[in-house]
Amino acid sequence: MNSEIKTGIIFGIIIAAGLGVVGVIFSSLDQDVQSSTTFTDMNSLSEIDKSGFKKAPKLVGIANHLNTTPEELSKEIEDKVVLYDIWTYSCINCIRTLPYITAWDDKYSDQGLLIVGIHSPEFEFEKDPKNVQIAIDKYGIEYPVVLDNDMETWKAFENRYWPRKYIADHEGYIRYDHIGEGSYQETEKVIQKLLEERSTSLGIQMTSTTSLVDIEEFEHTIFRTPELYFGYKFAQNRNQLGSEEGFHPGKTISYSEPENIDLHKFYPIGDWKNYDDSMKLISETGTIKLLYNAKEVNIVTENSAELEIFLDGEPVSSEYAGKDIADNNIVHVTEPGLYNIINSDMSSSHLMEIKVEGSGFQIFTFTFG
Repeated sequence: MNSEIKTGIIFGIIIAAGLGVVGVIFSSLDQDVQSSTTFTDMNSLSEIDKSGFKKAPKLVGIANHLNTTPEELSKEIEDKVVLYDIWTYSCINCIRTLPYITAWDDKYSDQGLLIVGIHSPEFEFEKDPKNVQIAIDKYGIEYPVVLDNDMETWKAFENRYWPRKYIADHEGYIRYDHIGEGSYQETEKVIQKLLEERSTSLGIQMTSTTSLVDIEEFEHTIFRTPELYFGYKFAQNRNQLGSEEGFHPGKTISYSEPENIDLHKFYPIGDWKNYDDSMKLISETGTIKLLYNAKEVNIVTENSAELEIFLDGEPVSSEYAGKDIADNNIVHVTEPGLYNIINSDMSSSHLMEIKVEGSGFQIFTFTFG
């Protein structure tokens, strides 16, 4: 092998490595990141100087209290280890964390752990307490949930992500901070240690346990289509709408059948009104086409409709059908929120077609796993 070829190979490796690093950096800028953690060394809790820690901020600007009242919550927080879970019910990343959080509530609530769900909505329909209550019932949430509709508590925590978990010790100091999914065992060990610290400090007897909640964790696909936004404001600086007609704020646009379909882009067909956070179907029927790569596809929608799902020109098979697809290949949209339409074991690329029947159907995002 001559020196020129060797040099070319070396440069090629360097360039590939550089692109990989850049990809990791940019992937970490998404609002719903997979995982990031900041925490105190839990092996030396008794030696910690807390003067450098921030205290958890007050819950401010709360529109509604669910599973509690303002007075009850204020009393409950006193002398408790508090896990503050910032979430919103149509966020798939948030939903995947809920089995762990509800399991911790069952396991540790009698030992001094209080979980507070801070519901900070991404979309307007998520501000409705009735919709949030439906989600609370669906996911078996029994701990207090506060509706942070104006994002004031979100700002008080200086937060930028869904989901995010902060854990404050019994004196109110934030000792743990985790962004996104994952690190469940690590998080639970922090809960155990802070409860142990609390019992020692307050002279309370507690049941000692080292066992951890055992739930199978969702495995993310490394290369997958990013979240796609149908609202012109939410999609700003993102090249996601493939239709040549483009976005037209506040206007109803007749989108035509595309000649070509590019990966990671969506194509509405029919008459759709452009909103800042979504698109609404104005014609009686419409279609959405998408070439994606993932093992899971979800949609966030509002208003009643029937969606018929096709994959690569055929009705979606049981191998790929999501949990919200009925036997007749239809998704019945009956309430605002997230619907799982594709769910498979392996990541792969497919052309998906959604035939929509129901004027007024509104779609906000596609999310992928």
